[in-house]
Amino acid sequence: MRMGFRRLIIVFISFILQIYLSMAISLLLSDHLQVVKIIYTVISMIIVLNMVKNSRNLSYHLPWIILIMIFPIIGGLLYLIIGNNLKRNKTFKKLKENYLSDQKYIINNNIVKEIEENSLDSIKYLLKYNKFPVTKNNEYKYYTLGDYAYIDMIKDLKKATKFIFIEYFIISEGEMWNNILRILEDKARAGVEVRVMYDDAGSVSTLPDNYPKILAKKGIKCVAFNPLKPFLGVFMNNRDHRKIMIIDGKITYTGGMNIADEYINKKVRFGKWKDNALRIYGDATWNFTISFLTLWNSHIKEDSDYTKYKCNISNNINDGYAVTYFDNPLDSEELSENVYLNIINKAKKYVYICTPYLIIDNNMLNALTLASKRGVDVRIIVPGIPDKKIIYSLTTSYFEPLIKYGVKIYKYRNGFMHSKVFVSDDNIATVGTVNMDFRSLYLHFECGVYLESVYVVKDIKKDLDETLLESHLITKDEISHGIIKGVWQALLRLVAPLL
Repeated sequence: MRMGFRRLIIVFISFILQIYLSMAISLLLSDHLQVVKIIYTVISMIIVLNMVKNSRNLSYHLPWIILIMIFPIIGGLLYLIIGNNLKRNKTFKKLKENYLSDQKYIINNNIVKEIEENSLDSIKYLLKYNKFPVTKNNEYKYYTLGDYAYIDMIKDLKKATKFIFIEYFIISEGEMWNNILRILEDKARAGVEVRVMYDDAGSVSTLPDNYPKILAKKGIKCVAFNPLKPFLGVFMNNRDHRKIMIIDGKITYTGGMNIADEYINKKVRFGKWKDNALRIYGDATWNFTISFLTLWNSHIKEDSDYTKYKCNISNNINDGYAVTYFDNPLDSEELSENVYLNIINKAKKYVYICTPYLIIDNNMLNALTLASKRGVDVRIIVPGIPDKKIIYSLTTSYFEPLIKYGVKIYKYRNGFMHSKVFVSDDNIATVGTVNMDFRSLYLHFECGVYLESVYVVKDIKKDLDETLLESHLITKDEISHGIIKGVWQALLRLVAPLL
């Protein structure tokens, strides 16, 4: 058994112990049981009223409200331990400070006036709430499979001369990571600065718990994002789900793929693994660099000046607009969901979507069905072979209300669909890390690239056209179910934000 998996068990046990100890204290006060019940009930009511008052999306908070109302003591304790951890996490407090202080590195350029003159509403929204500037000076390469992206990643890593920054939700030891690691070791010995950041929960069963120390011996700086700390609080809800590779401040890779063998189809888990990546050479890389350093310095404060990692690139490409966006659970803006909603709401002819999970709130459900009602060709591609059966059952529960109003849903026949891609009207697309589920849209740190009037959009459209040919269109007859399955899916829908 891996040390990481053992640590996961310890964390789970510590979580159970926290609940047990909290309830044990209540039992010790059993002589004053009525008083304890009243106190817990009052606290629980305050929590519920606060959620109702401040929630911009009750679909997300509904499971907590129901749980607390039915079981005031247990529900209230669970919420205080799990649901409200953002305010208690020291890393997140430091990160909020960094977001403010690092704004000085984000300089909007003269493209802003151009955006205003052309009434590009979706980009104006991102400029206001995402803060990062629009860029035009970029070259793009879109990869239809992680297999192809990996080949170019290796080539670009071998050419690095200054620095390499790597940030992934999952890093798993195997052929892919071992080959990358050998290059990183060689580069570190040659004087290239190498930093690796992985999510501690995402990689808990794939890397040893002392992995930062292991890499440090190889000359590689390493951080486990928001490390799991048994008995000191369990903060598993808010994870770094981003996938970013930055090379010399010139090149960025991002998209759906993690660093593990299944993402390049060297390991078969759920049939063919369909994923995507986007390579950017140009000014947009500076935005990714700032965002990486912001997260890094919330764990290890070592950079007083980010500008030493800025590279001026003389592409002078004026083809369309790219906006890099970075979503997080620390503010009050559902940035990624709004990017998706804006694409759906603006669509005139079609919007095609790839997502591994389809677990959506009423806002998204209404936007998709309304687009279909007004004549937009809405198509969603989901996995043909699921990775998590319960989550897939929850995904299928949304098929009926969507298909009823003309949304076309396809299953990718060859295996598991892990891409997170939107494309619309041959003009707009987004590629990133954001799943269409509550975790990505509300809880995790995510990233993406919004593209408008950029030549690479046609490559994305071609990929989705070809993927549709490899997928099965689900009919109304296929989504009929009995009473038991219907009740089961209704219960899953009720607790969806907690899954």
